[in-house]
Amino acid sequence: MTNPSMTKQIRLNAFDMNCAGHLSPGLWRHPRDRSTSYKDLDYWTFLARTLERGRFDGLFLADVLGVYDVFAGNPDAAIRNGAQVPLNDPLLLVPAMAAVTEHLGFGVTCTLSYEPPYTFARRISTLDHLTKGRIGWNIVTGYLDSAAKGLGQARQTGHDRRYDIAEEYMAVVYKLWEGSWEDDAVVIDREAGIFAHPDKVHRVRHEGEHYRVDALHLSEPSPQRTPLLYQAGASPKGRDFAARHAECVFIGGHSKTAMAATVADLRARAARHGRDPSEILVFCRATVVPGRSEAEAQAKLAEYRSYVSEEGALALLSGWTGIDLSRYGPDEPIRHERNDAIHSAVEEIAGPNAVRTWTVRDLALATGIGGGLPLFVGDPAGIADAFQDWIDATDVDGFNLSYVVTPESFVDFVDLVVPELQRRGIYKRDYEPGTLREKLRGPGQARLPGHHPAAAHRRPGATRWAAE
Repeated sequence: MTNPSMTKQIRLNAFDMNCAGHLSPGLWRHPRDRSTSYKDLDYWTFLARTLERGRFDGLFLADVLGVYDVFAGNPDAAIRNGAQVPLNDPLLLVPAMAAVTEHLGFGVTCTLSYEPPYTFARRISTLDHLTKGRIGWNIVTGYLDSAAKGLGQARQTGHDRRYDIAEEYMAVVYKLWEGSWEDDAVVIDREAGIFAHPDKVHRVRHEGEHYRVDALHLSEPSPQRTPLLYQAGASPKGRDFAARHAECVFIGGHSKTAMAATVADLRARAARHGRDPSEILVFCRATVVPGRSEAEAQAKLAEYRSYVSEEGALALLSGWTGIDLSRYGPDEPIRHERNDAIHSAVEEIAGPNAVRTWTVRDLALATGIGGGLPLFVGDPAGIADAFQDWIDATDVDGFNLSYVVTPESFVDFVDLVVPELQRRGIYKRDYEPGTLREKLRGPGQARLPGHHPAAAHRRPGATRWAAE
């Protein structure tokens, strides 16, 4: 067993989506799965309470604005198997879950490519107010042509170009969140009849290549101003964007070696951008199947696998990679193709540094449970050992846990694994006070540090802010 004293405190997010199945296509058919109740608020409030009971740092909600129609050139496989369609808006879930919890954070995925920064900034400020500072934003640029077509475009913008546009988008929202309202603008002075001082509210003026704004931010300063920033881009362009902006980064990978290289590269890039590399918390995508014994866990996994839809898995994989896997035979190796989908997904399974040669059949089976490796199966001690070993080998800070069957996967983890992690002293027994950023960073760190790019839009001094 890895020496617990050598392992950092583990961070945990639950990974879900406002749909049935999410990353385990076909498992909505399992008799104990409740994901088809995703339309009901009590489904989400129960999940939020469960995660807070397990001291999870947050619930990370994925989202896409299109359907998976790359496989066979149409969306039939995705629709037939419920592979992330139908799909509802994730942001509308947050207030209800925040109302039944006190500490749990909420990371919401919003695609900046298809929403003006002015309206988006208000939506996030609203959520930060309603959650008392527990909102985070997963910054994504999209990867599905079907989303672009739904928004009136012929196809999505090229991969690297999307990140160039994202840089300007970030500048605009930083100006709105950080630079429009001074901290002491709102006074609510009933005697004088002054709600806010006009001279402490500043107009944001931005005229760039892609965005023009000439307006006041509509929301008064929220507890965090800028939400906690998540990012999941793993291509070189995506990593550089994450190293410049993100506070939490989600990565995937089939091997410790590949993941360790990704983490080291992220931290090196952060240092080149003038940031402390330890500021970035790296979360590894993972799936856990726990049991009271190893035998019980393996039996549970075998049962789960009997419900996997290989066609549904291939529909998801084709969308992620931009490769129509229906063109391959089941035992044919997947070839590398360059396109404008998720570059890291293509590199992981068919790039020069792929850990193995993947056939369509192998990939569908590996992806059908929780979206892919790593997969941890065993009793609580075995899973805790595996967590510690993975963290020590890769330098990740924690895990973004997919479910197989919900709420069973999360309830089992909270009831079986969390006590073992706490017994070893590598997982918190209670939350830190304050905002989501303070819970992750410490007291007094509700807002982004002065060396973050957002700070360039603040006025000199503790409470003065600049936007123009």
